[in-house]
Amino acid sequence: MREQIPAAEPPVVRLRGLTRSFGPSPVLNGLDLDIRPGEFVALLGRSGSGKTTLLRALGDLDQDYSGELSAPTARAIAFQEARLLPWKRVWENVALGLKGAAPRHRAEAALREVGLAHRLDAWPATLSGGEGQRVALARALVREPDLLLLDEPFAALDALTRMRAHGLVEALWKEHRPAVLLVTHDVDEALLLADRALVLEAGRITLDLPIGLERPRRTDLQAFQELRWELLKALGVELAPASPARSEPGNVHLRLIDPDVATA
Repeated sequence: MREQIPAAEPPVVRLRGLTRSFGPSPVLNGLDLDIRPGEFVALLGRSGSGKTTLLRALGDLDQDYSGELSAPTARAIAFQEARLLPWKRVWENVALGLKGAAPRHRAEAALREVGLAHRLDAWPATLSGGEGQRVALARALVREPDLLLLDEPFAALDALTRMRAHGLVEALWKEHRPAVLLVTHDVDEALLLADRALVLEAGRITLDLPIGLERPRRTDLQAFQELRWELLKALGVELAPASPARSEPGNVHLRLIDPDVATA
């Protein structure tokens, strides 16, 4: 069973009335959000709903917003692309900008956690896609962040590599316990990893769904499927009976409520 986080603990992230516009229309529109220390939160929404805009504001990559934003100074980001410098070896990429003594030793320890200590002196061009993402995670975690921001870091991985990456991220989160905000289009990914799943629509949170499932989680459980259906509906997808010609007991198919909805 997942460890319970005391409800009275003050949030590590606090947003009140956060607004960010590009031109006349706001992308974030008076958004309110709290994230507690050690909490794993998944953020979903159709393309253009403001997910990456919110993540960039939390990562201090964009300061052109109004409203209140409070977030830890110790924060790190892993993006969809590993974004490794090809002219630096793996350990140098992990230690990039790292302050303090023994950067190689600290980079090696972080790489050991993601199973890549043997690639310490490798060049990024020799890494697989999954290895590159694990290096990016090591680079984020070596900074011991209080807030870890993940911008669809598994989207480019094949299905088996993605499954392994899910297990690795969950294990690293349990070990280090940063607050995590994961931006994803994958409903199952959100339900497998997060304590809460948020749906962002028109710049505001339209669903804040607690995920009280025991870990490790199984996608075939009825409770998992019920949460999945609730998230899909909030994202603009609803369950409908299958056509009579293909109908079987309990058979359903998905149809879009809004044809512009993007789902994974």
